[in-house]
Amino acid sequence: MKTDPLAATQRSLPGLGVSAGIAIGPAHVVETGVVQVPEYCLPEDQVDTEKQRFAEALTKARRQLRKLKAKSETLPEAAAEEIGFLLEAHLSMVTNSRLTRGVERRIEDRLNAEAAVQAEIAEIAHSFASIDDAYLAARIADVREVGSRLIRNLLQHDYQAFSVLPPGSVIIAEDLTPADTALLDPRVVAGFAAVLGGAEGHTAIMARSLGLPAVVGVAGLMAGLRSGDTVIIDGIGGRVIVNPSAETLALYRQRQDERAREREQLKGLRKLPAVTLDGTPVVLNANVELPREVEAVVSAGAAGIGLLRTEFLFMNRSDLPDEDEQYRVLCEVVSGMNGRPVTARTLDVGGDKLAVALDGYFGEPANPALGLRAIRLGLREPRLLETQLAAMLRAGAHGPLRILLPLICSVSEVVRVREMLVTVARRLKRRGVKIADPLPPLGVMIEVPGAALAADALAAVADFFAIGTNDLTQYTLAIDRGDDQVASLYEPLHPAVLRLIQFATEAALRARLPVSVCGEIAGDPRYTALLLGLGVRELSMVPGAVPLVKRRIRCLDLNAATRRAHVIMDQSDSARIAALLDGFNEGG
Repeated sequence: MKTDPLAATQRSLPGLGVSAGIAIGPAHVVETGVVQVPEYCLPEDQVDTEKQRFAEALTKARRQLRKLKAKSETLPEAAAEEIGFLLEAHLSMVTNSRLTRGVERRIEDRLNAEAAVQAEIAEIAHSFASIDDAYLAARIADVREVGSRLIRNLLQHDYQAFSVLPPGSVIIAEDLTPADTALLDPRVVAGFAAVLGGAEGHTAIMARSLGLPAVVGVAGLMAGLRSGDTVIIDGIGGRVIVNPSAETLALYRQRQDERAREREQLKGLRKLPAVTLDGTPVVLNANVELPREVEAVVSAGAAGIGLLRTEFLFMNRSDLPDEDEQYRVLCEVVSGMNGRPVTARTLDVGGDKLAVALDGYFGEPANPALGLRAIRLGLREPRLLETQLAAMLRAGAHGPLRILLPLICSVSEVVRVREMLVTVARRLKRRGVKIADPLPPLGVMIEVPGAALAADALAAVADFFAIGTNDLTQYTLAIDRGDDQVASLYEPLHPAVLRLIQFATEAALRARLPVSVCGEIAGDPRYTALLLGLGVRELSMVPGAVPLVKRRIRCLDLNAATRRAHVIMDQSDSARIAALLDGFNEGG
């Protein structure tokens, strides 16, 4: 029996599978270097501001390195120790070192921060090169890597090279932000893997929306992996296989074929209604991250767009989109849906969703998830929100459109936005601009415990509810859903989360308001019976999940699901709840 020459080089690395599917292709390793560093003389009154900007880049670098160090501790002992020493050295360089002090002196001499970092690295490299010690001289590579990290943080570097990749590439990176993920074209990129990230972070959500197999939280991923190496991304099992053997390749190609056959079978459900066995209809909508997904929404047989995230308009650019640009894009989406309803959410930037064009509005919050974001930003900066509302009103003239407000906490926030909407509508009418008539329904996201507990009061001022279970779970359990270190604690079946969903749903039903669930659990057939049993009749999910959930609905007895939901809501233990739900699903 011959030995496979590739078998000895195969590496199999565990991680978190965040987007189902299997990708096989050549690796494209995201380079950490930065090009085109600007250099200019600072006005004297800008020196302190520049020093603060450098301090923020240092803080961000320390945060990145600590996350990498924590992730490295899951590696085998020898590898963990070696990488740990290296990252400790990098941490010391961004904490009151010769490098940081030298950069600060150069900024005081009125050199911009990026150029100051580059100049200081060059000087340190020159001094190291003259040392007659191979080990110490080689440490300049570490200094350069730290310097590159600082420059990337200062420039907020975007990976535009994604657009020129060979078809079928697999992206390998230390970290991918939602803005990076928005640049990925599924026609070119087969999938991606990253060292950092959590299963419910927005990067993972975008991967699912784009239908890209993805694995994050992969310790040791970057070690020894080069662009061009063959890589398998197993988004189902949560595994990355580098340089797979011929046997492994054959196994995963077979799995790809099996998934392709299942997708073909599911296409047959496209024109069938989403109706339970006892005849109860359920509305299945799609969540959309980018305009190019509209075709996938229609192909999946979704009834409409239940959540259009508008953050894409602000990503990967240094300027803000004006009213006309936002109108054109929104109009394209509304028109593309051919009369199917579209629910557009106002800007929800903050937390893990950052936009360079809005940097001046934020500063460096200690906890971005709890800081100035979503509707809070819109109400503090009315021009941002008014511009969006105007564009939405204009787009609403071309088809049914609803407006959804993120991170609502109080009745007063909804009242203020409604007043703003009326004012903007009057302004547009005076200009002779055609707008939606009547004004679009105004809904609220139920995604913080305070909103769920105040659902009765919010129902009096809102036209519909959309329960965002991703943030609701995060805020209820005090867990950063984008952090792989606490990913195992993120539990949508926690009784507290379920009670908040139940409370908000019942408040909407009492007020005769439409209520949907648009979090990730809406697109997982595992949760379908529970959500319908709690009274939800509208679900919104990534387009690819629509056929899967429809298949579950069409074989579901709603009366039985309601009875099981009542039993589940009497439980106080997540494990018991999971067992009851999974037992019901297995039984039909």
